[in-house]
Amino acid sequence: MDREAADYFSRELLGWYRENKRVLPWRINRDPYRIWVSEVMLQQTRVDTVIPYYERFMEKFPTAAALAQAPEEEVLKC
Repeated sequence: MDREAADYFSRELLGWYRENKRVLPWRINRDPYRIWVSEVMLQQTRVDTVIPYYERFMEKFPTAAALAQAPEEEVLKC
């Protein structure tokens, strides 16, 4: 793909995304921890299923430090 075609494709794709993106809790901010948690969860199941689990997980473990200090059993329950 030449540069002009790549630029066109990129503009079109980003324009489509701006118009059609879903509002998802991990897109609210750019915190790498929150994005990482969502990526791990999304490897296991569908977006609609992940949302309530993600929200509960973030309430319980809002930071990487909180997650690191939690007992493993508690983390696995969530």
